[in-house]
Amino acid sequence: MSDLKSDRVSVRRLRERGAYDSKSIYAILDEGKVCHVGFNVDDQPYVIPMAYARVDNKLILHGSVLSRLMNKLAGGVNVCVTVTLVDGMVLARSAFHHSMNYRSVVVLGKAIPIIKASEKAQALNALVDHLIPGRSKASRPGSKQELKATHVMALEISEASAKVRSGDPKDDKEDMQTDYWAGIIPMATAYGAPRPAADLKMSIPLPDFSQLL
Repeated sequence: MSDLKSDRVSVRRLRERGAYDSKSIYAILDEGKVCHVGFNVDDQPYVIPMAYARVDNKLILHGSVLSRLMNKLAGGVNVCVTVTLVDGMVLARSAFHHSMNYRSVVVLGKAIPIIKASEKAQALNALVDHLIPGRSKASRPGSKQELKATHVMALEISEASAKVRSGDPKDDKEDMQTDYWAGIIPMATAYGAPRPAADLKMSIPLPDFSQLL
């Protein structure tokens, strides 16, 4: 398990919740589906959500060649990528101590463009399969024009941290004897039953999505 800690990603508040080993960080990244990419344009900060995938020690990011974000990434700007999973609402006896159980990751670095068409296609297939396992083999491959119109970037996961909160509310001792309810309301993201497109041919069978449901 590699240590991905640096001063820039070190957890400073509630340090006991921080983790810097690749196993913990990869597990969160592999479960998440959407990241937020932060960057600056003319000293103005922007944060953009996008789908992503992890391939070994790299994050795969993609977007239109017309995208300001992707062109900034291709130009070598520093970026901050975050992923957050919310596991539950933590209801304390006091409003002040309400919280969430969560798992989050912060990755810092510079993304590198993937130029070669075959490598771009492979990276995009990994992204599709991260969202829906096996889907890349059950859909039309990207055309040359589609690949040309898409920036695909690889961000090495070399400077990263995780932060995790779990467990019960942290109430003050004087609140323990009050009659306010305290506990956890679990939360989970789940796939629903597939719905065919309105214009799908009647003869096309439903794929096996049992691994998702």
